[in-house]
Amino acid sequence: MVGVAYDCLQNPQGAVRSTFQNAICKASDPAAFDGKDWGVIDLFKQFLYDDVGLSQVPVLNPSSIVRLKSNTLVRFRGMIQDMLGNELYVGMYKDGETWRTNKFGDFFQHPMATGSSPDMRVWERRLLYCVPVPGQNSWIEYSSESLLNPSSISSSPPREKRHRDDDTAMDDIDMQVTNEEVHASTSNKKMREDEIASNSSNLGDTPTADIGSATSVLPYFDRTSLPCLVKIYDSPESDLKLNDVFEFIGVLTFDPEFLVDKNVDNDFLGYLGDDDTQTQMPPTKVPRLHCLIHKKLSNQDFISGSPTLELKSHLVKEMRETLLRHLTTILGNDGVAANLMLLHLLSKVHARVDSTAVGKLSLNLTCFNKETLSIYGHRLNLALKNLLPFTHCVPLTVDYLNKIPLAPKKNYQTNRLASGILQLAEGSHLTIDETQLQEGRLNPIGLENARVLQSLLEQQKVEYDFTYYKMDMPADIQLLVLSEGKSNILPADLVLPFRPLSVDAAQDVEIEVLQSWRWYLATMRSLSHSITQEMQKVVEDDLVAARQADRSLGSLDFSRFLTMGRLVSLSFGETTLTLEHWQMAKELERLRKERL
Repeated sequence: MVGVAYDCLQNPQGAVRSTFQNAICKASDPAAFDGKDWGVIDLFKQFLYDDVGLSQVPVLNPSSIVRLKSNTLVRFRGMIQDMLGNELYVGMYKDGETWRTNKFGDFFQHPMATGSSPDMRVWERRLLYCVPVPGQNSWIEYSSESLLNPSSISSSPPREKRHRDDDTAMDDIDMQVTNEEVHASTSNKKMREDEIASNSSNLGDTPTADIGSATSVLPYFDRTSLPCLVKIYDSPESDLKLNDVFEFIGVLTFDPEFLVDKNVDNDFLGYLGDDDTQTQMPPTKVPRLHCLIHKKLSNQDFISGSPTLELKSHLVKEMRETLLRHLTTILGNDGVAANLMLLHLLSKVHARVDSTAVGKLSLNLTCFNKETLSIYGHRLNLALKNLLPFTHCVPLTVDYLNKIPLAPKKNYQTNRLASGILQLAEGSHLTIDETQLQEGRLNPIGLENARVLQSLLEQQKVEYDFTYYKMDMPADIQLLVLSEGKSNILPADLVLPFRPLSVDAAQDVEIEVLQSWRWYLATMRSLSHSITQEMQKVVEDDLVAARQADRSLGSLDFSRFLTMGRLVSLSFGETTLTLEHWQMAKELERLRKERL
C-alpha cells in the first residue's frame, strides 16, 4: 500500500521527490539519473493498478477543469494532433548540499540562477499537443460527476495574485500569463453534422467558454472541448505517433485564476530556452499534463458500460441478428443495403501490400435525393452516432472543396501543424454527402482536396502538406458515400443503388441493447482472421470461374471478394472462413450486381 509519504493522488510531485531522495542517497554519480526512472513509475503503477487507485483519478475535461486542483493526479484521453519536439529542462539541481529534482513539474521548489553549472543536470522531455478525439460522440464521454474524486476538487474561494516572495511551496505554484494573454483569442470554428458554421459569437462569461477560446491550430476547434499539452518523459519516440489515441495519467498544472507579475523573474521556472509554446498556448488556456503513465487506446476502450460477454457463438449470432434487423429498419427494409452496411461497419485495414490497404470496404449508396436523404440519411446518421465512437459527416459541395482545407498543413511561422478535416483517429467513420454537389469549377485548392479524398478512399492514406514536400500518413477510416448517381470523385469499393421499401418509423432502442451492439461491432472488428488450405482452394477455384465469366475483373475485385468473405465470417464471430460464409458473401455480391 502507498503510505502517507506517498500521496500519489493529491501530491504526486511529493511522491516523485520522496522516491528521488531515497534513490540519490544510494547513488554516487548524479549522471546515472539522466534519462532514467528511479522507481517512480513502479510506484504509480502499484497505486493505480495493484491498489485499485485508477478509479479515484479524476478525468480532465471541460467540465472538470474548473474544479480540479493544480499539481494533482489526473487522466486525459485524446488524440496526438501535433508533435512539438523536445523541451530542455533542469531535471535535477543542488540546493546547498542537497540534490533535488524538477522532473514531472514546471517549477523549482526554490529559486536558482539559470545557466550551466556542474550542480545542475539538464534533461529533455517531449511535447505533444493532444485534443479530444475528433468526432467523439457524447455517449462515450466520461461522466464527470461520477469519476471526479471529491478530494481532488478545489473548493477554496478565489485567491489573490501570488508573488514570488510569498514563500509558497512548489505544489502551490502554477503557470501564469498576462492579462493580454488571457483575453487574446481567435474566432474558432467547429464541424457540425450538417454544416460548416462559424462560432465566433460569444458563449458567455463561463470558465469553460474562456478555456475554449485559446489560440488553436485546429481550424474547427470546438469551444466545448479541451486541448492538453502533454509532456512525455523517458519514452521511446516509436511508442507515440501522430494521430494515435492515448490515455495519459500524470500531474496537472493549470490555473486560470492567476496572472503573472511582469516584474517577477524566471528563477522559479524549470525549463530552458525561448518559450514560443507559452505564447501560442498559454497555460491559462491549455493545461499541462506531466505524463507518468500512458496507454494506447482502441475503439474497444471507449465502449463504456459494455456487457461482460464471452465470445460465445449463440450470443454473437443473436446480437448480429438484432443489429441487422435494426439496420434494415433504418434503411427502409432494404435488406441488401443493411447487410452491406454491416460489413462496412466491421471493416478495418489489417494489412498493407504495396499501395493496397487490405481490409477496407468503402460503400457508396446511390439513388439518394433531397427527400430520401432527409428521411433515411438522417436516420442513418443518428444510428451511426449511436453505434460508433467517432463519426463525421461532410456535406460535399464545389464551394466546400474550393475553400475548406481537408489535409493538415505545416505552418512554419508558428512551427505548428494546422489540422484538417481528414486528420482523424484510427477507426473513425466518415460519411460524405454528395447529394448537394452541383456542376461547377474546382480551383487548385478544390482539385487538391478531391485528390486527397480519392487517396484516402483508395489507399487509406492522407497526404500531409509540409510546403516543401508532402508526406503520406496511413489511415484507417470507414468511408460511406451518399449520392444521387455513382460518385465520380469517390469510387467506392461497393456501389449499391438504394431501394427502400417502406418508411416505417424507427423504434427506440434500449440502452442495454445499444451497448451490446457497440461491443459487438468493436469486438468483431478487432478479431484476427485466417483461411484454411481447403477453403483457399475453394476460393481460388471460384475466383478463376468468376474471371472466366467476366474478363473485366481484376486483382482489386478479387481482394474485395476476399474482404467480403472475411467480414461475413467475422460478423458471426468466426475467425476462419467457412464454406457457408463464403457462399453468403458471393450471394450478397450477386444481389448487389443485379441492381447495377
